[in-house]
Amino acid sequence: MHRSTPTQALRLATLSAAMLAAHAAFGQAMPDIGFDSVGRGAPIEDAQQYTLVGPIQMFGFLDDIAASGGNVPAGVEPLAVDIYTTKDFYKDEALWMDPRYYRCNSGMAIENSRGANPGGTAEIAGDDPPRTMSWGHCDRDYPRENIISPYGFATAQEHYEALMEETRSRGGPSEHTYATVPGEISGRYSWTEGGPGGLRGTWYSGLVTQMPTILSLLTPEYQRRVVQESYHQGAGQSHWPSQYCWPEGFMRRWHFASTLLQPHTVMVTPDVVQIMAGVATNFVTNIHIGREFVMDGQVPRLGQDVPRWYGDSIGFWDGDVLISWTSNIQGWMAHSAFEFSSKMQTVEIYTPVRDAGGTITALNHEAVFYDPEALVEPIRIVRNLERNSSLREGDPYTYIECVQSIYPVSGVATPQSPGNIIEYEVPDMYGRPWAQLWEKYQEEGMEKPAPAQDIFSFE
Repeated sequence: MHRSTPTQALRLATLSAAMLAAHAAFGQAMPDIGFDSVGRGAPIEDAQQYTLVGPIQMFGFLDDIAASGGNVPAGVEPLAVDIYTTKDFYKDEALWMDPRYYRCNSGMAIENSRGANPGGTAEIAGDDPPRTMSWGHCDRDYPRENIISPYGFATAQEHYEALMEETRSRGGPSEHTYATVPGEISGRYSWTEGGPGGLRGTWYSGLVTQMPTILSLLTPEYQRRVVQESYHQGAGQSHWPSQYCWPEGFMRRWHFASTLLQPHTVMVTPDVVQIMAGVATNFVTNIHIGREFVMDGQVPRLGQDVPRWYGDSIGFWDGDVLISWTSNIQGWMAHSAFEFSSKMQTVEIYTPVRDAGGTITALNHEAVFYDPEALVEPIRIVRNLERNSSLREGDPYTYIECVQSIYPVSGVATPQSPGNIIEYEVPDMYGRPWAQLWEKYQEEGMEKPAPAQDIFSFE
């Protein structure tokens, strides 16, 4: 095999990335990296080619109701009981993999149906929710094979080491100095309507996937957690971390809101690449170039053997392409998606997309997720983040200080005015606090099966 020098690798990556420039504004389009890789650049079918699964009204747009008012779409035979009429969703496990159990609604449609997002309307919920909840389209879905990883690695470590070896075979990794580091990547990247990272920018948005497709990615315990959340979302009993100013968790970085509400601010140096983003709280990722993980703890890490909200990240350069490995993540939840454990690890590849003149127009972000506790096999999310500006122009990053005004009072998220005196129960923040509230206040009489392990632990 021909071994290219770091300079040649940089030129190859630049020219190859330019081939995607005309498509940078669309969802999951992949760059042509110029060679067949063992672990990056595999093509993926764009989620934006798929139609919305279920009804949603948000910020004044997007609405796709198959049947409203509790009526059933033509040609669909409803189940005798579904998530909107059940008395105990735990007993319905045999029905969980049937789209009709959720009235063929996506995760986003379910959470939006009771006003969880701005613009949610009574038209979706009907006049007697949850009984009159609308139906989605049972014949729509995003293929599962486009969600699972195409690379065949069992662990993030195997994946990262294979990419490192591949990069060495091509003359790398690139040992950048301040004179050679691709600092032009530094800048602000975000979402535009219908474009990169947008509402249908990836399957992870929760708009184009049926619920059973998401469940098929998960182990039985984590399937149960998704159904639990969906039941309570449909019943109007949401408990989102952001509404209480709790941490939003590692996977919140991939939610469309994380690029809709504030750009990703990327700062490149030879030693560290920092990515700042946020919704209700701040997301900070520091990728330490050239470092190695300590391997004697529960999971690979850089610091103490304690999970971090956004993990520890190491990485290396292949020309102007950044490859990273993140571990030591605190398990948490991502509403309308699924919970993840503290065993989650990722391999991520950041590829600049350039126009014919070599100017960066977008940043392709390919991420593969490994979580042996939550996932039955690794999954992949690909998105293209549109470049807004360099760091020398535009609005600076707005640091977020979340001030809590909503509190769970008797298990219900309740807005509070300044000066109110309320009785407040401090939750166990490392024991699924949202589930603690549901199980204490809204699941009386339900028969929850005993878990195979302590579900009140992310260890």
